[in-house]
Amino acid sequence: MHLAAPERYEQMPYNRCGRSGLLLPAISLGLWQNFGGERPLEASRAIVRRAFDRGITHFDLANNYGPPYGSAEETFGEILRTDFAPYRDELVISTKAGYDMWPGPYGEWGSRKYVLASLDQSLRRLGLDYVDIFYSHRYDPDTPLEETMGALDAAVRQGKALYAGISSYSGKHTTEAAAILRDLGTPLLIHQPSYSLLNRWIEDELLDTVGREGLGCIVFSPLAQGMLSDRYLHGVPEGSRASRDGSLARDRLNDETLAKIRALDEIAGRRGQTLAQMALAWTLRDRRVTSTLVGVSSVEQLEANLDALERTDFGEDELAEIDRYATDSDINLWSRSSTTES
Repeated sequence: MHLAAPERYEQMPYNRCGRSGLLLPAISLGLWQNFGGERPLEASRAIVRRAFDRGITHFDLANNYGPPYGSAEETFGEILRTDFAPYRDELVISTKAGYDMWPGPYGEWGSRKYVLASLDQSLRRLGLDYVDIFYSHRYDPDTPLEETMGALDAAVRQGKALYAGISSYSGKHTTEAAAILRDLGTPLLIHQPSYSLLNRWIEDELLDTVGREGLGCIVFSPLAQGMLSDRYLHGVPEGSRASRDGSLARDRLNDETLAKIRALDEIAGRRGQTLAQMALAWTLRDRRVTSTLVGVSSVEQLEANLDALERTDFGEDELAEIDRYATDSDINLWSRSSTTES
């Protein structure tokens, strides 16, 4: 059993999630990558232990995180059982349903059957009676939004989730989802969109929407899947995510994008930060952003990312210079969900 650091809550700022009573750490840990069944359990355990010791209380999952699907929840469930059982009430654990999970017509999207069956499966893998936040992982244009939001409401009323969230919804669909859940008596807590220096789509409408609706906002992929790190400053190294088949295609690291990344790295250096640290701090400059999700492959990478909180202030001149290079770079893999109309 892990003995947590007694000073863990002295190191992390906690932000109120919209108009709710829930506080989230400024940096949360996402388990999308590097916590699947192909990774050694001890490596995942070391990261989660250190994250909690440095004040991270929120751990973000989804049904199909891995690989293989479901294995990240199984890994985290094992760590909960062996290391964190006494600390369950100090943790915010979230999971999601929306993307493909099992074969056949009931294994993805937003039907009531899929959403609630997926949650039951997630709880079994995690070894929990409830999760703190349960998300609709993407908007489903072919299922009435009332059905998907009704499933989230049912999950809360059944005691299987404490709060309801959505991910990668447009501003319009966010407004509609919030209204439906409000009428059902289960307020929408939070929106989880992608956001980074190279992917600024939420600034056009969504940030105003979450502010108006009183929602929290937790952003994922703040390092643009590793592009906003020193790894790609000189091209694509062998063994990196961009060198393998997967979510980060090599062609996204073209000359134009690499020039932006190098210019942003120079600004970060003048601030006394790494590019990754500046990128994380930058996502938190807007008070409507409650938390930013990091995914890491080592304790050392976790430590470096958390050190971003040592410098989160930005001068107007710095922001203006950053804006010259922080422009959309066609890396929003989730845009289809957020732009699809019913």
